[in-house]
Amino acid sequence: MTLDPTYPLFPIFAFIGFIISLVPLPWHLQAWNSGTCFFMAWTSLACLNQFVNSIVWSGNVTNHSPIWCEISIRIIMGASVGIPASSMCIVRRLHAIARAQKVAVTRGEKRREVIVDSLICVLFPLLYVALQIVVQGHRFDIFEDIGCYPSIHNTWLAYVLSFSPPLIIGLVSATYCALTLYEFNRRRIQFNAFLNAGTSLTARRYLRLMALATTEMLLTTPLGCFIIYLNATTTPVESYNWVDTHFDYWRVDYYYRILWQMHKMLVVSLELTRWMAPFSALVFFAFFGFAEEARKNYKAFFAPITKLVRRFFPASPTAPAAKAPLSPAPTERSFQPLKSAATTATILPLHSVTETVVSTESFNKTLYGFEHDPNYVIDIKAPAPAYDLQDALSPTSTERTLHSDITFSTNHTSRRFTM
Repeated sequence: MTLDPTYPLFPIFAFIGFIISLVPLPWHLQAWNSGTCFFMAWTSLACLNQFVNSIVWSGNVTNHSPIWCEISIRIIMGASVGIPASSMCIVRRLHAIARAQKVAVTRGEKRREVIVDSLICVLFPLLYVALQIVVQGHRFDIFEDIGCYPSIHNTWLAYVLSFSPPLIIGLVSATYCALTLYEFNRRRIQFNAFLNAGTSLTARRYLRLMALATTEMLLTTPLGCFIIYLNATTTPVESYNWVDTHFDYWRVDYYYRILWQMHKMLVVSLELTRWMAPFSALVFFAFFGFAEEARKNYKAFFAPITKLVRRFFPASPTAPAAKAPLSPAPTERSFQPLKSAATTATILPLHSVTETVVSTESFNKTLYGFEHDPNYVIDIKAPAPAYDLQDALSPTSTERTLHSDITFSTNHTSRRFTM
């Protein structure tokens, strides 16, 4: 049984971070945003690693899987520089665009950009992980409710090989951020032109990437400074010696929660380190998970699922609407002539689905008498002047030139003509 009062809060957030970090990956791959893709990959991998550790070692310090711990501590060490390095690649590209330099347009240029970002975000973290064997005191540690954790011997060389690289990357990113903001304000017109000149960036995406890189820098740089301060003040810094550092290397140290909770600074260090990955994932999704391109891809992703659901669970058919009864055909009426108008009217009786066309193109007829017929509904719309229906259709009004829109309507349809 775990003594962590917040359990299972961290595993939930770690798993959510693992999922949401990968959601925007497909369209960023299509846009050749290599720095952003590496950021998502490292963040998702770190969240998955912390999720497994927090579940397996909840309430215990048993060495369930030494092989997993060997892999887990290297993921922790790699992510500690992989996430800041990815952020640096993002802001480095933004700085090049802000300076209105030549951006990668052709496939070959984009491939070169991906190679450079891969060297920074993949090769450098792998080299960093390999060098940790120089300062690694023993195999690994297991903290109750935390899981596997790397053990670094506190020597002066550890500050060079282990503690300083994340801080240095954060400072380089901070420099790029400052230069990017300066160039952005100085070359605003050229900047807008470059965003529309064959790049996959828009102004909104550019600002979101800038905000993401700045937020990540504000997380990793203070954390790196705090870890250096913690190691330098809580334990004595020893001189480096390979034999002393690797004495009894294959041992595993175990720390129950009731013991490591007694050291407040250690608690802060452990919690900040493991919460950094889920928090980075949430920040990334907040910037890119609700963007316009994200919503479009969500619709494209769920469209086949919705189609499949509708195929297996079709909507219930609705009952057909009842048809109106047919009424007898209307009888023709005689009309008196109307002057200055040759019109064609389509007239439908009420509750009828048939129609009779009365045309005055071949003979003149008057509409007098329709206003008294209960089988018809007549609507007259006249712009100006407005005439009364009886007045408009009376024989005495035939000397006037009428320009009225008359609509004959039924319950099913309507027809309009102009006189």
